[in-house]
Amino acid sequence: MNDSNKNAPSGAKAQLLKVRVRRQDGPGKEPYWQLFHVPREPEMNVISILQRIAAMAETVDGKKVSPVAWECGCLEEVCGSCTMVINGRTRQSCSALVVNLLKEQPDEIVLEPMSKFPVVRDLLVDRSRVFQALERVKAWVPVDGYYDMGPGERQTMAQQEQNYPLSQCMSCGCCLEACPQYGKIELEQKSGESDEDFAARKHEANDKGFIGAHAISQAVLFNNNPVGKVLANERVDALTKAGGVQVCGNAQNCVAVCPKEIPLTQSIARAGRAATVRTVKKFFDR
Repeated sequence: MNDSNKNAPSGAKAQLLKVRVRRQDGPGKEPYWQLFHVPREPEMNVISILQRIAAMAETVDGKKVSPVAWECGCLEEVCGSCTMVINGRTRQSCSALVVNLLKEQPDEIVLEPMSKFPVVRDLLVDRSRVFQALERVKAWVPVDGYYDMGPGERQTMAQQEQNYPLSQCMSCGCCLEACPQYGKIELEQKSGESDEDFAARKHEANDKGFIGAHAISQAVLFNNNPVGKVLANERVDALTKAGGVQVCGNAQNCVAVCPKEIPLTQSIARAGRAATVRTVKKFFDR
């Protein structure tokens, strides 16, 4: 039996999976490829593959390497942190099953970091821009405080059915990776620039970039909330600034790759209408 099959179950010869990983040792470093052989096991997903690679820490040619860095949390498509590009398509690695990946591409499984975010290391990227966009549209219900606010406004069944799909967003970034209007923003700290000044410059640059489908959809969700709607005008104003909903080119890639099948294009259409109405009202209220 081949040495690479030594972890196979007794009496069985495990099929070897060919896994090609795009690696990068740190921010701004040159990326490179490494090839691994991983014994196939029942019901494997991409996280399982990366765990086996970490345990072996050895390429197909026998070279000892550091474990591949990646991010994951819940392992059940809830946290959204394990997004990467798998076989050329952005998706969640916890729900990317080997049996399905081999149907798409039988020769090998190719893993790459998302291309729209700065790489921290290997498959781990800096997704802070995702959450900055949510802050920009105030994607929350303003109910801080300990005082009794009394009973809230009742929601109709139609409102609940409209809002529930939008509430499933896990800020995974799949929609952003697939969006042609969402460009990568990666800055380098200048010589002599303080950490605080660099963070402020980075924050400003992110605010000027396209806000993305996820934040637009969350603005629509909270504007339709009985309590959240008190900030509706502020959210719509945020969507009309630089990088707002007007940047969307209606490619509809976002809705095609969303792992939760959220109707993102419907949210974008509703946000665009609200932005138009808000702009016209502000013009005549001057």
